This record gives sequence, C-alpha cells and structure tokens, in this order.
Amino acid sequence: MSNSLFPWQDGVWQQLQQMRARLPHAILFHGAEGIGKTAFAEQFAQSLLCEQPQADGHACGVCGSCGWFMQYNHPDYRRVRPEILDGEDAAEGDGADGEAGDGKKTAKSAKAPSKEIKIDQIRALSGFMNISTHRQGQRVVLLYPAEALNTAAANALLKTLEEPPPNTVFLLSSNSLDRLLPTILSRCRKFAMPLPSREQAMAWLRQQEVKDADVWLAEQGGAPLTAYAQSQSEGRELIDEFLQHLTRPGIDGALKCAEHLQKTPVAELVAWQQRWLYDLFSFKLSGTIRYYPRYEKALAGLAAKVETGALLRALKSSNERRAIAEHPLSARLFIEDMLLDYAAMFA
Repeated sequence: MSNSLFPWQDGVWQQLQQMRARLPHAILFHGAEGIGKTAFAEQFAQSLLCEQPQADGHACGVCGSCGWFMQYNHPDYRRVRPEILDGEDAAEGDGADGEAGDGKKTAKSAKAPSKEIKIDQIRALSGFMNISTHRQGQRVVLLYPAEALNTAAANALLKTLEEPPPNTVFLLSSNSLDRLLPTILSRCRKFAMPLPSREQAMAWLRQQEVKDADVWLAEQGGAPLTAYAQSQSEGRELIDEFLQHLTRPGIDGALKCAEHLQKTPVAELVAWQQRWLYDLFSFKLSGTIRYYPRYEKALAGLAAKVETGALLRALKSSNERRAIAEHPLSARLFIEDMLLDYAAMFA
C-alpha cells in the first residue's frame, strides 16, 4: 500500500523527493487531464504525514498516521474539491470518499452538486489551520482541480498563500494552468507531470483488459486514465454518432445531431470537436493525425476542402466555447450553433 503510483510516475516521484529538504509551502502539480496527478499528490500528502516514511520517500502504509489517512480521517489532512466529485471517482484516479473542504461529510442537497470550489470551502480551512497539529507534525491541504476555484474562492486562497500558516503545505493539482490566477501561480512551486510514453500507457491499459486500447488512447491524447474511463462508459455510440456527423457537415445534419445529442454533456461534445479540428489542421499542414486515426480517409477529404484560415478561426472559436460549455443557456442551441459554424467552413 505504501507505493501505489502508476507505473509512469516513478521517475517524477524521485524528482519530487529533491524538494523535501526545503519544502515549499505550496506545490502545483500540473499536466494533462487523465495522467494521475491527483493520485500522485495524495501519495505525497500521505508520505508527508507518515510517521515512518521509507528511504524512497513513500509512506510506510502501516503506521497510525497512514491508517487515518487511508480512511480520509487524518486530523492534519484536508481535501478540497467540488461537490460533484464527492462520492465518485474522477478520471484522475482519485480516492472517492466524499469530503467537504472542512473534512466533514456533506449532506446531499436537493440542488445539483456544484462543479466549483466555493469560498465557504476555503474559509472552512481557517479553523483547521489555527489549531495545533497532531504530534507537532505538518498539516497538508490537497486542492483539486485548482481551475475549479471560483473567483471569490481563488481570491480567498490567494490571501492564505500570501501569508501561509506555519507547518502547512498546500498541494494543488491542475489540468489547465491558463485558467488559474497569475497571482496564485506565482505563489506556488510548479511541478510538471508529463504524459506517459505510449508504450507505458498501452501496457497499463492492457493490464486493465481494455479492448481497442490504442483507439481509446489516441482519442484521449495519450492520457491513459481518461482513456480507461471512456472505455468503461456507455458513450461509445454517442462519440461515433457525433464523429460521423463531422465527416458529413451540413445544415440539416447539424440540426438533427443537435436535437439527438442535446442531453450529452456539452463540454464533452466541444472537446470531441476540438480534437477533430486539431486533426484536420494537423493533416492539412503535415499529413499527420493524432486523435482519430480511424477517420483518416474522411479527415483527408475534408482537409482538402477547407481553408487554413477558416480552420484557425474555428479552433479559436472552439477554445472560446470550451470556456462556457459547462453552463450553456440552452444545450440544443449551443450545439446547433457549434455545428452550423463547422458546416459553414465547407459550404
């Protein structure tokens, strides 16, 4: 139990140990979604609290502190994350036991669980940080994903990072540094988490007995945990339906597709189209495809029909849509607009 890192993380774990002699008050683990950053940060949190850490820096897994930690019951540890992640596994490979920012179980409310980290969760940390640590050790706060901080929560966290309490380490995990306040970035020591090699990712997916592992891995940009999560979901038919529409752009098809897929999470549709546009752009410039090699023939045909400038504008527009895709006023109208813009490139 003391070392449950993913196989591709051993090298970066060794790099991280070099920080322990002069541990910064805040470390920001960043990299692509679906590579295990949060699980990695949790392992580090456990090792910081362990009473008998091993020579390689891993927690022993057997001391009292490790026992508390593995039950999410350690008095010097807090996990801060959006309500929506409580009680479910994220694709990052997190532990699933629900816990609010103050470490207490939250009652299920009638409202849909929030996708944001809210200011109340940050304020709840103040009491935790003002009491003595257990056995005069460290206290650790793990916050993820950092880009889920809403504006008020981010500003509250910034004040804490500017005047960090003693013996406290903040571990943040982020899939997207450009969505964080520059002031928060400047208060953290950034620690990059690279994608695993294709060989490492494929070996792990085969161990999980994932059928068509190469297809899933390509579609998720080389991120094995999101590849695995998608392979276990029931959304394969939806992805294929959406991609089939993109091979035959048109007004009628756009309207029908939007009607049929309006209950699919809009952010997922935007992400699928972003990858498709990237492949179109990549094929037009260099003849290479990253995400959807199964659709090479269709992509080649479409790349020949579209102007490079139109593709660049579409990619920019797609990035802008991604920023608001979590809260569309009308999912159907949002999807229609996205697909009609796409069809217009080939009109």
